[in-house]
Amino acid sequence: MKFIHTADWQLGKPFGRFDEERRSALTQARFDVIDRIGQHAKNHDVRHVLVAGDVFDTEGPQDRTIAQALTRMERYPCCWWLLPGNHDFARNHGLWDRVRARLGRGQVGEVKLLTEAVPHEIEDGVWLLPAPLLGRHTQDDPTAVFDTMQTPQARLRIGLAHGGITQFTQGHDASAENLIAPNRAHLSALDYLALGDWHGRLKIDARTWYSGTPEVDRFHPAEGRDRPGEVLLVTLSPEQEPDVQVLSTGRYRWIEQSWMVDGLTSYCAQLERFLAGVDVPETLLRLKLAGMMDLSQRVAILSALENDIADRLMFLEAQTDDIFGRPGEEDLALLDGEGMLALAAQKLKARIEYGGEEGRIARKALERLIVEYKRVEHS
Repeated sequence: MKFIHTADWQLGKPFGRFDEERRSALTQARFDVIDRIGQHAKNHDVRHVLVAGDVFDTEGPQDRTIAQALTRMERYPCCWWLLPGNHDFARNHGLWDRVRARLGRGQVGEVKLLTEAVPHEIEDGVWLLPAPLLGRHTQDDPTAVFDTMQTPQARLRIGLAHGGITQFTQGHDASAENLIAPNRAHLSALDYLALGDWHGRLKIDARTWYSGTPEVDRFHPAEGRDRPGEVLLVTLSPEQEPDVQVLSTGRYRWIEQSWMVDGLTSYCAQLERFLAGVDVPETLLRLKLAGMMDLSQRVAILSALENDIADRLMFLEAQTDDIFGRPGEEDLALLDGEGMLALAAQKLKARIEYGGEEGRIARKALERLIVEYKRVEHS
Protein backbone atom coordinates (compact mmCIF):
# COMPACT_ATOMS: atom_id res chain seq x y z
CA MET A 1 0.00 0.00 0.00
CA LYS A 2 1.02 3.63 -0.52
CA PHE A 3 0.70 6.65 1.74
CA ILE A 4 2.16 10.12 2.14
CA HIS A 5 4.13 10.86 5.30
CA THR A 6 4.24 14.50 6.39
CA ALA A 7 4.51 16.48 9.62
CA ASP A 8 5.09 19.86 11.25
CA TRP A 9 2.69 22.01 9.25
CA GLN A 10 2.69 24.59 12.10
CA LEU A 11 -0.50 26.21 10.81
CA GLY A 12 -1.14 29.56 12.45
CA LYS A 13 2.53 30.34 13.03
CA PRO A 14 2.69 34.11 13.63
CA PHE A 15 6.03 34.97 11.94
CA GLY A 16 6.26 37.93 14.27
CA ARG A 17 9.71 39.07 13.13
CA PHE A 18 8.44 40.05 9.68
CA ASP A 19 6.44 42.98 8.38
CA GLU A 20 2.75 42.56 7.58
CA GLU A 21 3.27 41.84 3.88
CA ARG A 22 5.75 39.02 4.49
CA ARG A 23 3.78 37.61 7.42
CA SER A 24 0.73 37.33 5.22
CA ALA A 25 2.66 35.61 2.42
CA LEU A 26 4.35 33.10 4.72
CA THR A 27 1.08 32.32 6.50
CA GLN A 28 -0.72 31.77 3.21
CA ALA A 29 2.05 29.48 1.97
CA ARG A 30 1.42 27.12 4.89
CA PHE A 31 -2.20 26.72 3.85
CA ASP A 32 -1.32 26.42 0.17
CA VAL A 33 1.01 23.51 0.88
CA ILE A 34 -1.98 21.43 1.98
CA ASP A 35 -3.24 21.70 -1.59
CA ARG A 36 0.15 20.60 -2.92
CA ILE A 37 0.07 17.55 -0.67
CA GLY A 38 -3.49 16.78 -1.71
CA GLN A 39 -2.54 17.08 -5.35
CA HIS A 40 0.39 14.71 -4.84
CA ALA A 41 -1.99 12.22 -3.21
CA LYS A 42 -4.33 12.47 -6.18
CA ASN A 43 -1.56 12.20 -8.77
CA HIS A 44 0.00 9.14 -7.10
CA ASP A 45 -3.32 7.44 -6.30
CA VAL A 46 -2.66 7.67 -2.55
CA ARG A 47 -5.59 7.02 -0.23
CA HIS A 48 -3.94 8.01 3.07
CA VAL A 49 -1.93 11.02 4.26
CA LEU A 50 -0.29 10.56 7.67
CA VAL A 51 0.51 13.80 9.52
CA ALA A 52 2.98 13.10 12.33
CA GLY A 53 2.13 15.91 14.72
CA ASP A 54 2.21 19.71 14.98
CA VAL A 55 -0.51 20.24 12.44
CA PHE A 56 -1.08 23.55 14.25
CA ASP A 57 1.55 25.85 15.74
CA THR A 58 -0.35 26.24 19.00
CA GLU A 59 -3.14 24.54 20.92
CA GLY A 60 -5.22 27.70 20.56
CA PRO A 61 -5.30 28.63 16.85
CA GLN A 62 -7.92 30.98 15.47
CA ASP A 63 -11.16 29.47 14.18
CA ARG A 64 -10.26 30.59 10.67
CA THR A 65 -6.99 28.64 10.83
CA ILE A 66 -8.89 25.45 11.68
CA ALA A 67 -11.54 26.09 9.04
CA GLN A 68 -9.00 26.82 6.31
CA ALA A 69 -7.05 23.65 7.10
CA LEU A 70 -10.08 21.36 7.06
CA THR A 71 -11.60 22.98 3.98
CA ARG A 72 -8.44 22.34 2.00
CA MET A 73 -8.00 18.77 3.21
CA GLU A 74 -11.59 17.74 2.65
CA ARG A 75 -11.60 18.63 -1.03
CA TYR A 76 -9.14 15.86 -1.94
CA PRO A 77 -10.24 12.20 -2.29
CA CYS A 78 -8.06 10.78 0.47
CA CYS A 79 -8.06 10.29 4.22
CA TRP A 80 -5.96 12.63 6.35
CA TRP A 81 -4.80 11.15 9.66
CA LEU A 82 -3.89 13.95 12.08
CA LEU A 83 -1.73 13.25 15.13
CA PRO A 84 -1.38 15.73 18.03
CA GLY A 85 2.24 16.79 18.61
CA ASN A 86 3.94 18.89 21.26
CA HIS A 87 2.68 22.19 19.80
CA ASP A 88 -0.92 20.99 19.43
CA PHE A 89 -1.15 18.26 22.08
CA ALA A 90 -4.44 16.57 22.90
CA ARG A 91 -6.36 17.48 26.06
CA ASN A 92 -9.99 17.47 27.10
CA HIS A 93 -12.01 20.46 25.89
CA GLY A 94 -9.03 21.66 23.88
CA LEU A 95 -8.02 22.23 20.29
CA TRP A 96 -9.00 18.82 18.94
CA ASP A 97 -12.55 19.12 20.27
CA ARG A 98 -12.81 22.34 18.29
CA VAL A 99 -11.46 20.58 15.20
CA ARG A 100 -13.84 17.65 15.67
CA ALA A 101 -16.82 20.02 15.82
CA ARG A 102 -15.97 21.28 12.32
CA LEU A 103 -15.46 17.90 10.63
CA GLY A 104 -17.65 16.67 7.79
CA ARG A 105 -18.35 20.00 6.12
CA GLY A 106 -16.08 19.30 3.16
CA GLN A 107 -16.56 17.71 -0.23
CA VAL A 108 -14.87 14.39 -0.93
CA GLY A 109 -12.05 13.94 1.57
CA GLU A 110 -12.07 12.60 5.09
CA VAL A 111 -10.16 13.76 8.17
CA LYS A 112 -9.43 11.46 11.11
CA LEU A 113 -8.20 12.71 14.48
CA LEU A 114 -5.78 10.43 16.31
CA THR A 115 -6.25 11.79 19.82
CA GLU A 116 -6.09 8.37 21.52
CA ALA A 117 -3.42 5.70 21.43
CA VAL A 118 -5.57 3.03 19.82
CA PRO A 119 -4.80 1.18 16.56
CA HIS A 120 -6.83 1.71 13.39
CA GLU A 121 -7.18 -0.78 10.56
CA ILE A 122 -6.98 1.68 7.67
CA GLU A 123 -7.06 -1.00 4.96
CA ASP A 124 -7.50 -4.76 5.04
CA GLY A 125 -4.70 -6.02 7.29
CA VAL A 126 -2.98 -2.61 7.40
CA TRP A 127 -2.88 -1.15 10.89
CA LEU A 128 -1.98 2.39 11.90
CA LEU A 129 -0.55 2.71 15.42
CA PRO A 130 -0.69 6.33 16.69
CA ALA A 131 1.16 7.79 19.67
CA PRO A 132 -0.55 11.17 20.28
CA LEU A 133 1.06 13.54 22.77
CA LEU A 134 -1.24 14.44 25.64
CA GLY A 135 0.98 17.27 26.86
CA ARG A 136 3.80 19.41 25.55
CA HIS A 137 6.41 17.30 27.32
CA THR A 138 6.60 13.74 28.56
CA GLN A 139 9.49 11.93 30.18
CA ASP A 140 8.42 8.57 28.77
CA ASP A 141 8.83 7.20 25.27
CA PRO A 142 5.42 7.95 23.71
CA THR A 143 5.85 5.00 21.31
CA ALA A 144 6.29 2.37 24.04
CA VAL A 145 2.52 1.87 23.82
CA PHE A 146 2.99 0.25 20.41
CA ASP A 147 4.20 -2.94 22.12
CA THR A 148 0.80 -3.52 23.69
CA MET A 149 -1.38 -2.65 20.68
CA GLN A 150 -3.25 -5.60 19.23
CA THR A 151 -3.37 -5.76 15.42
CA PRO A 152 -5.16 -9.00 14.45
CA GLN A 153 -4.13 -10.56 11.12
CA ALA A 154 -1.87 -7.62 10.36
CA ARG A 155 -0.13 -7.56 7.02
CA LEU A 156 1.50 -4.22 7.78
CA ARG A 157 2.03 -2.20 10.97
CA ILE A 158 2.67 1.54 10.62
CA GLY A 159 3.68 3.67 13.60
CA LEU A 160 2.92 7.40 13.77
CA ALA A 161 4.62 9.54 16.42
CA HIS A 162 6.09 12.92 17.28
CA GLY A 163 9.32 13.51 19.19
CA GLY A 164 13.09 13.25 19.11
CA ILE A 165 14.62 9.92 18.20
CA THR A 166 17.65 10.73 20.34
CA GLN A 167 19.54 13.73 21.67
CA PHE A 168 20.06 15.59 18.41
CA THR A 169 22.73 18.21 17.93
CA GLN A 170 22.37 21.62 19.53
CA GLY A 171 19.66 23.63 17.84
CA HIS A 172 17.32 20.67 17.33
CA ASP A 173 13.66 21.65 17.60
CA ALA A 174 12.83 19.09 20.27
CA SER A 175 13.81 19.27 23.93
CA ALA A 176 15.06 16.34 25.97
CA GLU A 177 11.45 15.24 26.47
CA ASN A 178 9.36 13.10 24.12
CA LEU A 179 12.38 10.95 23.26
CA ILE A 180 11.70 7.88 21.15
CA ALA A 181 13.79 4.70 21.17
CA PRO A 182 15.99 4.76 18.04
CA ASN A 183 15.18 1.08 17.38
CA ARG A 184 11.43 1.46 17.97
CA ALA A 185 10.52 0.04 14.54
CA HIS A 186 12.37 -3.17 15.39
CA LEU A 187 11.14 -3.33 19.01
CA SER A 188 7.49 -2.97 18.02
CA ALA A 189 7.63 -4.97 14.77
CA LEU A 190 6.75 -1.97 12.65
CA ASP A 191 6.99 -2.01 8.89
CA TYR A 192 7.40 1.77 8.97
CA LEU A 193 7.66 4.45 11.67
CA ALA A 194 6.52 7.90 10.48
CA LEU A 195 7.95 10.62 12.70
CA GLY A 196 7.51 14.36 13.13
CA ASP A 197 9.33 17.08 15.11
CA TRP A 198 12.60 17.34 13.15
CA HIS A 199 11.94 19.99 10.50
CA GLY A 200 14.25 18.50 7.87
CA ARG A 201 14.01 15.16 6.10
CA LEU A 202 15.99 12.56 8.05
CA LYS A 203 16.39 8.81 7.64
CA ILE A 204 17.05 7.02 10.94
CA ASP A 205 17.02 3.55 9.40
CA ALA A 206 15.29 1.85 6.48
CA ARG A 207 11.96 1.76 8.36
CA THR A 208 12.20 4.99 10.39
CA TRP A 209 11.98 8.45 8.81
CA TYR A 210 11.32 12.06 9.60
CA SER A 211 9.51 13.67 6.69
CA GLY A 212 10.47 17.22 7.62
CA THR A 213 8.11 20.14 7.20
CA PRO A 214 6.33 20.60 3.85
CA GLU A 215 6.87 24.38 3.98
CA VAL A 216 10.05 25.57 5.65
CA ASP A 217 9.50 28.16 8.37
CA ARG A 218 12.90 29.13 9.75
CA PHE A 219 16.59 29.52 9.12
CA HIS A 220 18.73 26.61 10.22
CA PRO A 221 22.50 26.24 9.83
CA ALA A 222 22.51 22.43 9.78
CA GLU A 223 23.67 20.91 6.52
CA GLY A 224 20.77 19.93 4.30
CA ARG A 225 18.21 21.89 6.27
CA ASP A 226 17.89 24.67 3.68
CA ARG A 227 16.09 22.43 1.20
CA PRO A 228 12.57 23.42 0.15
CA GLY A 229 9.72 21.72 1.99
CA GLU A 230 9.06 18.06 1.23
CA VAL A 231 6.83 15.09 1.98
CA LEU A 232 7.55 11.39 1.61
CA LEU A 233 5.70 8.98 -0.65
CA VAL A 234 6.00 5.58 1.03
CA THR A 235 5.20 2.23 -0.57
CA LEU A 236 5.00 -0.78 1.75
CA SER A 237 4.92 -4.49 1.02
CA PRO A 238 4.99 -7.27 3.64
CA GLU A 239 8.50 -8.42 4.61
CA GLN A 240 10.18 -5.87 2.34
CA GLU A 241 11.97 -2.64 3.10
CA PRO A 242 9.87 0.48 2.45
CA ASP A 243 10.27 2.30 -0.83
CA VAL A 244 10.54 6.00 0.08
CA GLN A 245 10.38 8.76 -2.50
CA VAL A 246 10.78 12.47 -1.84
CA LEU A 247 8.10 14.81 -3.21
CA SER A 248 8.68 18.56 -3.32
CA THR A 249 5.98 20.73 -1.77
CA GLY A 250 7.56 23.93 -0.46
CA ARG A 251 7.41 27.37 -1.98
CA TYR A 252 9.95 29.36 0.02
CA ARG A 253 13.59 28.55 0.76
CA TRP A 254 15.29 29.82 3.92
CA ILE A 255 19.04 29.90 3.33
CA GLU A 256 21.99 30.83 5.55
CA GLN A 257 25.33 31.68 3.98
CA SER A 258 28.68 33.19 4.98
CA TRP A 259 30.83 34.98 2.41
CA MET A 260 34.39 36.28 2.66
CA VAL A 261 34.74 39.37 0.50
CA ASP A 262 37.55 41.87 -0.16
CA GLY A 263 35.55 44.43 -2.08
CA LEU A 264 32.56 45.11 -4.28
CA THR A 265 33.82 42.90 -7.13
CA SER A 266 34.24 39.92 -4.81
CA TYR A 267 30.79 40.48 -3.32
CA CYS A 268 29.13 40.76 -6.75
CA ALA A 269 30.76 37.53 -7.95
CA GLN A 270 29.48 35.55 -4.97
CA LEU A 271 26.06 37.15 -5.24
CA GLU A 272 25.80 36.21 -8.92
CA ARG A 273 26.65 32.57 -8.17
CA PHE A 274 24.09 32.49 -5.36
CA LEU A 275 21.26 34.05 -7.36
CA ALA A 276 21.83 31.63 -10.24
CA GLY A 277 20.89 28.72 -7.97
CA VAL A 278 17.70 30.02 -6.35
CA ASP A 279 14.26 31.33 -7.21
CA VAL A 280 15.09 34.88 -6.15
CA PRO A 281 11.63 36.30 -5.22
CA GLU A 282 10.86 33.20 -3.11
CA THR A 283 14.14 33.06 -1.19
CA LEU A 284 14.78 34.25 2.36
CA LEU A 285 18.49 34.81 2.97
CA ARG A 286 20.44 35.24 6.17
CA LEU A 287 23.83 36.44 4.97
CA LYS A 288 26.97 36.94 7.04
CA LEU A 289 29.73 38.95 5.36
CA ALA A 290 33.31 39.26 6.53
CA GLY A 291 36.48 40.76 5.12
CA MET A 292 38.83 43.75 4.96
CA MET A 293 38.65 46.39 2.25
CA ASP A 294 38.76 50.10 1.55
CA LEU A 295 36.00 51.99 3.29
CA SER A 296 34.53 53.13 -0.02
CA GLN A 297 34.17 49.46 -1.04
CA ARG A 298 32.42 48.64 2.23
CA VAL A 299 30.04 51.53 1.70
CA ALA A 300 29.34 50.32 -1.85
CA ILE A 301 28.52 46.80 -0.60
CA LEU A 302 26.19 48.10 2.09
CA SER A 303 24.45 50.28 -0.46
CA ALA A 304 24.04 47.31 -2.84
CA LEU A 305 22.57 45.19 -0.05
CA GLU A 306 20.07 47.85 0.98
CA ASN A 307 19.06 49.20 -2.41
CA ASP A 308 19.19 46.14 -4.65
CA ILE A 309 19.22 42.59 -3.35
CA ALA A 310 17.03 43.30 -0.31
CA ASP A 311 14.24 44.37 -2.65
CA ARG A 312 14.67 41.40 -5.00
CA LEU A 313 14.60 38.67 -2.36
CA MET A 314 11.60 37.68 -0.30
CA PHE A 315 13.65 38.67 2.77
CA LEU A 316 17.25 39.57 3.58
CA GLU A 317 18.95 39.60 6.95
CA ALA A 318 22.51 40.82 6.44
CA GLN A 319 25.15 40.68 9.17
CA THR A 320 27.92 43.10 8.17
CA ASP A 321 29.74 43.88 11.42
CA ASP A 322 32.68 41.71 10.32
CA ILE A 323 33.34 43.76 7.19
CA PHE A 324 36.11 46.17 8.12
CA GLY A 325 36.69 49.28 6.06
CA ARG A 326 40.00 51.10 5.83
CA PRO A 327 39.32 54.79 5.15
CA GLY A 328 41.45 55.78 2.19
CA GLU A 329 42.53 59.08 0.78
CA GLU A 330 39.83 58.86 -1.89
CA ASP A 331 37.18 58.67 0.84
CA LEU A 332 38.51 61.76 2.58
CA ALA A 333 38.98 63.53 -0.74
CA LEU A 334 35.22 63.50 -1.16
CA LEU A 335 35.01 65.97 1.71
CA ASP A 336 37.72 68.38 0.56
CA GLY A 337 36.45 71.89 0.69
CA GLU A 338 33.53 70.95 2.95
CA GLY A 339 34.83 72.81 5.99
CA MET A 340 33.63 71.26 9.22
CA LEU A 341 32.86 67.94 7.51
CA ALA A 342 36.45 67.62 6.31
CA LEU A 343 37.77 68.49 9.76
CA ALA A 344 35.47 65.93 11.41
CA ALA A 345 36.62 63.29 8.93
CA GLN A 346 40.30 63.94 9.72
CA LYS A 347 39.66 63.69 13.45
CA LEU A 348 37.71 60.44 13.02
CA LYS A 349 40.53 58.99 10.92
CA ALA A 350 42.98 59.79 13.70
CA ARG A 351 40.72 58.03 16.20
CA ILE A 352 40.54 54.97 13.93
CA GLU A 353 44.34 54.78 13.82
CA TYR A 354 44.40 54.98 17.62
CA GLY A 355 42.44 51.70 17.73
CA GLY A 356 40.41 50.10 20.52
CA GLU A 357 36.73 50.62 21.16
CA GLU A 358 36.96 54.31 20.31
CA GLY A 359 38.57 53.39 17.01
CA ARG A 360 35.73 51.02 16.20
CA ILE A 361 33.13 53.66 16.94
CA ALA A 362 35.08 56.22 14.93
CA ARG A 363 35.21 53.88 11.94
CA LYS A 364 31.43 53.52 11.99
CA ALA A 365 31.00 57.26 12.40
CA LEU A 366 33.30 58.04 9.46
CA GLU A 367 31.51 55.47 7.34
CA ARG A 368 28.15 57.02 8.19
CA LEU A 369 29.49 60.49 7.47
CA ILE A 370 30.58 59.44 3.98
CA VAL A 371 27.36 57.51 3.31
CA GLU A 372 25.21 60.50 4.24
CA TYR A 373 27.39 62.90 2.29
CA LYS A 374 27.05 60.75 -0.85
CA ARG A 375 23.32 60.51 -0.33
CA VAL A 376 22.92 64.29 -0.12
CA GLU A 377 25.35 64.85 -2.99
CA HIS A 378 23.33 62.62 -5.33
CA SER A 379 19.86 63.63 -4.19
